[in-house]
Amino acid sequence: MFRNFRAVAIAATISLIVTIFGAGPSGARAEIPAAQPIVMAATSAAPLAADEPRFVAEAIVQPLPTSYGTADQAGSLAQMVNAMPDTELTGDMLCLAQAIYFESRGEPLDGQLAVGQVVVNRAHSSQYPSDYCSVVTQPSQFSFVHHGAIPHPNLQSAAWVRAKAVAQIAHQDLWDSAAKDALYFHATYVRPSWARRKVELAQIDTHIFYR
Repeated sequence: MFRNFRAVAIAATISLIVTIFGAGPSGARAEIPAAQPIVMAATSAAPLAADEPRFVAEAIVQPLPTSYGTADQAGSLAQMVNAMPDTELTGDMLCLAQAIYFESRGEPLDGQLAVGQVVVNRAHSSQYPSDYCSVVTQPSQFSFVHHGAIPHPNLQSAAWVRAKAVAQIAHQDLWDSAAKDALYFHATYVRPSWARRKVELAQIDTHIFYR
């Protein structure tokens, strides 16, 4: 009797062990494979195969190409003028731009720069006042000045935008002018007596420049 009870108990224990640890169609323990990250190819929406090289694409920031984005990249005076910032000018720079505008706005850009160069050169010369406004308003020097007053340009015109750009170029000495050393100029349709005593440097359109 005791032996039968013991046999039944052993059988029940073995059955319980088999139920707990022996589940499944095979003797191998079932495992869930770990999730693998899918790396997308840079040129395809399909995931890479397991035996293909994997890489992580990163954004590459490159500067955008510029066409004459800065003045020192310009290949011509026109390109440099276009590259100059359109800023409001005050004080001496305003007087310089006004001189360029009123004396030469109908001239080619190199002629406008030459006029600006004369104003800059005079301000640097001991023969003239040391600031642009005083140079421009000096009596009997520039015909557009009346009683020491400079008229107002058309601030909305393309000619004024160009004059401001040329003034910055002349002031910063960013471009070599044919009239680089000039202190004087006059229109080709006049023959002032002082011109015979000066050294002619260049004629640009309707202006002749001297030192």
